[in-house]
This record gives sequence, C-alpha cells and structure tokens, in this order.
Amino acid sequence: MPSENLSYKCPKCGALEAETGEIRTTGGGFSRYMNLQNQKFGYVACANCGFCEFYRDSGKDKGWKTVLDILSN
Repeated sequence: MPSENLSYKCPKCGALEAETGEIRTTGGGFSRYMNLQNQKFGYVACANCGFCEFYRDSGKDKGWKTVLDILSN
C-alpha cells in the first residue's frame, strides 16, 4: 500500500514528506483471545519526525482476509 501523498504537511514539524502503509490489529473479546487480526488501519507517518496518524479501513475485504488470518494463526 505504500504510496506518495503530494499534499501532505506534518502537523508537528511541517515536513512535506510522508510514508504510508497498513497495519492489522486484534479487536476485543473473541478475536483478542484467538489472536485474530480483524481490525485494519491505514497510516500516514512523517518521514522527518515520525509523527503518525491512523485511519480505519472501510472493510471491503474483511471476509476472506479474516479466513486467511484464522488459518495462518
């Protein structure tokens, strides 16, 4: 998912370069107990100071990736 964001400006240091990516985390309850990483977030991190913002994913691919997570756990 890494890509360029031409309009980024860090709110902490004012730098104009950023890195983007994706992380997956466990939720609460059963998913935490089974270590199912069913919560997906995109992030934007400042290339200069490391300040990072997370954004919840829309969840378009939750079904089959959750199955893969269960099988590979």
